[in-house]
Amino acid sequence: MHDAIKIGILYSTTGPYAAMGRDARDGAQLAIDELGAAGKLIEPVFIDPHADIAAYLEAARHMLRDAGCRHIVGTITSAARKEVIPLVEKYDGLLWYMCPYEGFEANENVVYIGGCPNQHLLPFFDYLLPRYGNRPYLVGANYVWGWEMNRLARELITNAGGTVLGERYLPLEETAVERIVTDIEQRRPSFILNNLIGPSSYAFLEAIRKLGERDQAFLPANCPVASCDLMECELEDIRPGAAVGQLCAASYFDSLGSAENDAFKARVQARDGASRRVSSLFASAYTAVKLCAEAIVAAGSDEPQLVRRELHAHPWPSLLGPLSIDADTNHAALPFHLGRINAENGFDVIASRPPLAADPYLTGKRSHHAPKLRVVS
Repeated sequence: MHDAIKIGILYSTTGPYAAMGRDARDGAQLAIDELGAAGKLIEPVFIDPHADIAAYLEAARHMLRDAGCRHIVGTITSAARKEVIPLVEKYDGLLWYMCPYEGFEANENVVYIGGCPNQHLLPFFDYLLPRYGNRPYLVGANYVWGWEMNRLARELITNAGGTVLGERYLPLEETAVERIVTDIEQRRPSFILNNLIGPSSYAFLEAIRKLGERDQAFLPANCPVASCDLMECELEDIRPGAAVGQLCAASYFDSLGSAENDAFKARVQARDGASRRVSSLFASAYTAVKLCAEAIVAAGSDEPQLVRRELHAHPWPSLLGPLSIDADTNHAALPFHLGRINAENGFDVIASRPPLAADPYLTGKRSHHAPKLRVVS
């Protein structure tokens, strides 16, 4: 292909989860810049839907119907993804989704570069249960991510012979967490699974820190808050020190030590300043745009069927390691890393696994291939 490659970039850079959207858009932009410098011209169509579901739908329709895009990199929440997918199917496009999500989905019109539960929640519980116990408290955002992640957690706890001590939900922008924290204080769980989003999550972490200050049983070392959706780009929005010691799972952390990651961060900092940290959303959006463009070039067309054929043909070099896209599910095999929040608003990686093949429906067919969790500290 010699013409510019049109790619829709669909992220909410304003609204309750704006920090995540901005970081994802920045990662996509870096990939666009680097591809252009390498002679692969990208014509992006950027739209900010302001975290409004109806606006996501209209933005996707404009990209696919009016702007000539066959590929959209974007959406943050599962609610937005599920809203957009029928349109992507209608116009036979490809949605490149790069956030961790709740699984139980596989669509030929979606390429999943964010992890599903066997790539984040299951190995996380492999770490948590033997160390902290099997009596957790579950909190979540009141939509499909929170519901499904907590449903899976209940199953895992029941299968481990444990008991879920409580389960509560909040709307995306709700920050009144006092009643939930009081309930947690009374029930005294062994750990807390946090599936809240944006400001709700930040307020909750701050309240739990205050609880730990008056009752040491709730300090992170004794009763950690465990999240699969908290990233470096969000830590600046949390009261200083409030999240230190809490645990997060991701396929990438800024602090990962490798020559490739050091070189990548040097490029990011040369553009954005020495203090810029790279989140898993930044890294995954960057990876999605690079992979999308390179597969289109390899296929000689932006036709989704041809692009999928290229994607499935072999592993692709990426910041996340050699990236294999499964032909049956369109999911990437991804590494698992467990990070502990430090006082510098970053993560110390304390456990890892090499890339795990995705099992979005948790069939268990691939569980015997899962590599052992390597614990650093």
